[in-house]
Amino acid sequence: MFAVPRLAAVYDPLELDRPDLDVYAAMVAEFGASRVLDVGCGTGTFACLLAERGIEVVGVDPALASLEIARTKPGAERVRWVHGDAGALPPVQMDLAVMTGNVAQVFVADEDWATTLVAVRRALVPGGRFVFEARDPARKAWLGWTREETYDRVELPEVGVVEHWTDLLEVTSTTVTFRGTYVFASDGKRLTSESTLRFRTRAELEESLRQAGFAVDEVRDAPDRPGLEFVFVASAR
Repeated sequence: MFAVPRLAAVYDPLELDRPDLDVYAAMVAEFGASRVLDVGCGTGTFACLLAERGIEVVGVDPALASLEIARTKPGAERVRWVHGDAGALPPVQMDLAVMTGNVAQVFVADEDWATTLVAVRRALVPGGRFVFEARDPARKAWLGWTREETYDRVELPEVGVVEHWTDLLEVTSTTVTFRGTYVFASDGKRLTSESTLRFRTRAELEESLRQAGFAVDEVRDAPDRPGLEFVFVASAR
């Protein structure tokens, strides 16, 4: 949905509850990071939050529609926005890199994930940290990705009533494909967005980090989704 302007525009209003961002902001403070790279920054909520706290932020995302929304937010002028993937980053040296919102799982192919890890490692100072989350495949979160479990109808300012839900399309041994449907009551427009996520095990993620030049410091639980996700903290060697 992040690449379609009309869907990108309703992402923030439909995702008002983001306790995970508070967790990441606390980790920025915990590690004393003054320069943060937000990989897969989306509509820029987290990047702008940090920028308004005086953090130097670089936000990178391949979805131009999302970046255009990000640039309109308070604090956006203090963020360096980069359109593209992590490989498109200019030379930077950051204290901390983050991937929020399960961005790590959009890299379906192992080659793409490995390339991204190398790019993130290159963007960090020696000893800089990389923090990201990934759902534990053993918990099978996708079982709840059905219309019955996800349907909602909300009225948004300047948009009107929007109905939205998720349908599970396919589950393989390593990936899950699902479709989001959004119906706009103002004109009856129905838009859909299909996504595929890769579910890697903790062991697979740890090994991929080591191969990219990271040391895995710890794997935490996600306070907003206890028992459901891995939160990796790794250091650039």
